[in-house]
Amino acid sequence: MRITVVGEGQAVPVDADLVVGGRRHLAGIEGVPTVELGPLAPALDAVAAAQRPAVVASGDPGFFGMVRVLAERFGAEALDVRPGVSSVATAFARTGIPWDDAVVVSAHGAEGGRSLRRAVNVCRARRKVAVLTGPGAGPAELGAALAGTNRVLLVAQRLGTPEESVVEATPEAAAGKPWDPLNVTLVIDPDHAVGGPVWTSADVGPARWALDEDAFTHRDSMITKSEVRALALAHLGPRLGDLVWDIGAGSGSVAVECARFGAAAVAVERSADGAERIRANAAAHGVDLQVVHGEAPDVLAGLPDPDAVFVGGGGPDVVAECARRALRSVVVTLAAVDRVPATRRALADAGLRCDGVLLQSSRLAPLPDDAVRLSATNPVFVLWGERP
Repeated sequence: MRITVVGEGQAVPVDADLVVGGRRHLAGIEGVPTVELGPLAPALDAVAAAQRPAVVASGDPGFFGMVRVLAERFGAEALDVRPGVSSVATAFARTGIPWDDAVVVSAHGAEGGRSLRRAVNVCRARRKVAVLTGPGAGPAELGAALAGTNRVLLVAQRLGTPEESVVEATPEAAAGKPWDPLNVTLVIDPDHAVGGPVWTSADVGPARWALDEDAFTHRDSMITKSEVRALALAHLGPRLGDLVWDIGAGSGSVAVECARFGAAAVAVERSADGAERIRANAAAHGVDLQVVHGEAPDVLAGLPDPDAVFVGGGGPDVVAECARRALRSVVVTLAAVDRVPATRRALADAGLRCDGVLLQSSRLAPLPDDAVRLSATNPVFVLWGERP
């Protein structure tokens, strides 16, 4: 059996004995049995029973489309794929914006609300994102979640039809508007719509991490040391689609490093000058992050739940609130040994598996005649809790 998969605008083979597709794809099909795509199982069973089936899909069926489903069921060798232009490529073409540096995400699928949440986090962290939307995960929901950010939504509706349009809206305006369900939404930082040259469309991540302290502006060495930051990042596991809180952020070094890995980062800092310092460090490293000026835990109430949290400042009440809301992990650094038991209890009481180390390091320091000595840094307790 050979299954022909055709993108929108491509011709259906004349010898097909079954055509499967959406309602609008089947509108002009005559003289051959058709199956409208709804639940996948019956449609796939019909394909299996045919001799020369054809499947019609929107745009490029290998790009977030039917090719994946068909290859899983019938094998890639059974497919003859004839792609059209993807809806994402069309949306960017209509706006005149290059998209080789864009991130493409799907806000709908088997994960339901989690898919929308991860898509929103990517839009917070990246400056050019194409979002494939779905029911309950469209421009209105994206706009509501992105309110207050420096983003513009370009909603490309009914692409390829006479009713095609591209509507520009702020997140706030998008949240309050009804939208056509057939759309691709481009979420853009208007100051970086074009961007500079790129060599790959992949999200390759930073060249190095656990940066030296002098890579950040900080006050009186009040910064998480690079050795401590390396261990913290290992347990936070920041990645594209995640949301990470940095509580008691100080210089914001942990938040900045998480953002460099692709995570959406929120830096919470109680001092006004500290908040400005974090913004300056984020700008210096070319990342977008949200800075919240306020006192934890009270200021955390208005924030979306994080995947991971770093607590560099705050007592057991702050740790307890972070542990209660963290979806994956919490990392806490402490200088005082007497605070360790209460912090461990706060993590454990929230259902997290708790572990930790006392981290002591000595750095090489120069002496005359090219000799070196060991210069000890202050020991730090690093505790972490991970949700089973």
